[in-house]
Amino acid sequence: MKYIIEHMEQGFSEWVTLEYAQIIKEVGSDNLILSSLPQDTETKDIPQKLLELGLRWTTRDLLHLQESFQDLQPLSDGRVCLLDPRASQDIQPEESNSFDYFVFGGILGDHPPRDRTGEIKSQYPNLVVGRRLGNKQMTTDTAVRTTQMIVEKKVALDKIRFIDYPEFRFNENEATEMPFRYVIDEKGGPILPEGMLSLIKKDSEQSLDDLL
Repeated sequence: MKYIIEHMEQGFSEWVTLEYAQIIKEVGSDNLILSSLPQDTETKDIPQKLLELGLRWTTRDLLHLQESFQDLQPLSDGRVCLLDPRASQDIQPEESNSFDYFVFGGILGDHPPRDRTGEIKSQYPNLVVGRRLGNKQMTTDTAVRTTQMIVEKKVALDKIRFIDYPEFRFNENEATEMPFRYVIDEKGGPILPEGMLSLIKKDSEQSLDDLL
């Protein structure tokens, strides 16, 4: 399966870098493409961590990916699944053969959410078919992880174990609640990208400092 993230951002935050790194580790660098980066993006603008993991990226949009990656099969109308929280139905395991690509927009992971998938639908009205991953906001890595579980591992959405809005407590007086849904691990905790917990703690400390 091929997974495409329409980046649609200027630059790479620490948060985004950790998420993309985790996605590459889970789906493989050959299967993830970062598309629609700003036209002036150069290799030096890509975080070294992602380059070392083999990130495939391009400033091309969905209709012109083959100009950057000749190994890709064409994106055909109706064969591209857009993960859209506003879609009318959830994606099903039996649909794995119905789509060649799975596209994720910037709305996944935003809080409050921005209608990035609406922009994608407007830009490619015939190309993409919308499917949901339930009714809760997910981080981008969680959305890709959940989609992979459904279409590759054939696990139905209602069989995946999630935790909503987990609280991370760092000490007796310091805790942060994350406003997203996460897949849980074998111990019942949310699956996070490597290094994310430390970043959440750092962001929490900075927010506290802003209040003092």
